[in-house]
Amino acid sequence: MSRTRVALLFGGRSSEHEISCSTASGVLSAIDRDKYEVVPVGITKAGAYTLQPDDAAVFAMNPEAMPTVVDNGTRVFWPESTATRELTYTDASGQRHSLGDIDVVFPILHGPWGEDGTVQGMLELVGLPYVGNGVLASSLGMDKHFTKTALEGAGVSVAPWITVTPRGWDQERDRWTDRAKGLGLPLFVKPARAGSSVGVTKVDSLEDLDAALQVAFAEDSRALVESAVVGREVECGVLSGRDGSPTRVSVAGEIIMHGREFYDFEAKYIDPDAAELVCPASLAPGELAEMQRIAARAFEAIGGSGLARVDFFFTGTEFIVNELNTMPGFTPISMYPKCWQATGMSYPELIDELIQLGLEAVR
Repeated sequence: MSRTRVALLFGGRSSEHEISCSTASGVLSAIDRDKYEVVPVGITKAGAYTLQPDDAAVFAMNPEAMPTVVDNGTRVFWPESTATRELTYTDASGQRHSLGDIDVVFPILHGPWGEDGTVQGMLELVGLPYVGNGVLASSLGMDKHFTKTALEGAGVSVAPWITVTPRGWDQERDRWTDRAKGLGLPLFVKPARAGSSVGVTKVDSLEDLDAALQVAFAEDSRALVESAVVGREVECGVLSGRDGSPTRVSVAGEIIMHGREFYDFEAKYIDPDAAELVCPASLAPGELAEMQRIAARAFEAIGGSGLARVDFFFTGTEFIVNELNTMPGFTPISMYPKCWQATGMSYPELIDELIQLGLEAVR
């Protein structure tokens, strides 16, 4: 029996390039080689599509030397029309070669130009099936302002917020400061479209608001200013149902901080002692059922398909959605696969399930 051919798409132009490479390493190390043949397509930080080695070790997470897609001179080309699924590439000398037909693309890209609907739209234009959320859900999930707007409309609780642009801040600083003051202190300032806590600042004084906004504006043209919610940080994984069955939700995981104010980029990827990921989290059966219900509701509210991780603050009486991540961290030690493992689905089985969902998806 011939194997399903998977184009693994990773890297990208966003500030989460290295995290995407690390995710690629996890998938390359665990995918069922008896069932799948992998074509690794790495996107450089400049946006070039390159043919990369099928070697998990090359892209493994190393805090001292973060993995990146090296421009090796190759260039990968997508199908010229929907009449074919053939990928081709040129080698470093410019010689053209065929990579054969691709059955499905697995875009494990984090952040803008990959997780935000752009790559998904390109794949739909050329008629290639792909893993994960479609254009609309990817766009909504990437943009925190519109995620919150959609969730509020679906009756899902989110932290109060305002959205600020650089021009608005420069021209009406006093008005925006007053609106931020109305949210109460402390505040969190974050880019509207970024992940992995890149560009996020905790603000304890309004005097620090300008500096925090400048950090966020360095990542995106809009920034959110949110009320800080006091509560446990819990999250769960979501998978689409198969053959019309209901959305599936994993058990909960919990982030327990050690010595840091919040779960920032270093705590996630650099400092192994900054946070502890506990899965399953200690929740009463009724609490878990309510969290799972809200997670499924949030996923469906943005038109989700494939997968997502839903992050909550649990106040003890209420689950408040913090973010909805349509392509969560996916290394073997990331919270998303850990929650599914605790639910009874191993990492290789989860990869297989996502690919099958991608092959079955109706766009």
